[in-house]
Amino acid sequence: MDLLKAIRTGNLSEVKALLDGGASLDGEGESGLAMGMACFMGHPEVVRELVARGAAVNLDDNAAATSPLAMAVRGQRKEVVRLLIELGADLPDGMKTGLTDQEITVARWIAFRDGYVKTESDSASTLAGTVEEIDMPGLSHTDTQVLEAEALRAVLGGDTK
Repeated sequence: MDLLKAIRTGNLSEVKALLDGGASLDGEGESGLAMGMACFMGHPEVVRELVARGAAVNLDDNAAATSPLAMAVRGQRKEVVRLLIELGADLPDGMKTGLTDQEITVARWIAFRDGYVKTESDSASTLAGTVEEIDMPGLSHTDTQVLEAEALRAVLGGDTK
């Protein structure tokens, strides 16, 4: 109960303390309840912490009403939707996320870049060995996400939905 209260209020330090003290990620015994609540309430820092501690970003069906992605969409939490995709959440065909195609493409690229997309069935895995990441230390603080999105779109054949 305390963990769910801390999640509801977005109190990250309390969430960490409770998890360090042995609180279950399943909240009140319902699998995924803590993660779903964090997504619905729109607390990206809490979502990131829960994932770091083993909470799943994907269910067998991410269109299911209780999936983290569906909870974030229902709560109209675009920032959390984007974060979930960046953390490797599979986006079901036709799911309305509130994100633009470019935002989805960038989030998928980040998931690929950060190693959250790993299997052959993941569309971004076609990038392996095809796209070279370029490190340009002289251009610090330069936003390259648009360039990365264009590269991803070119490799995937333009379909980023």
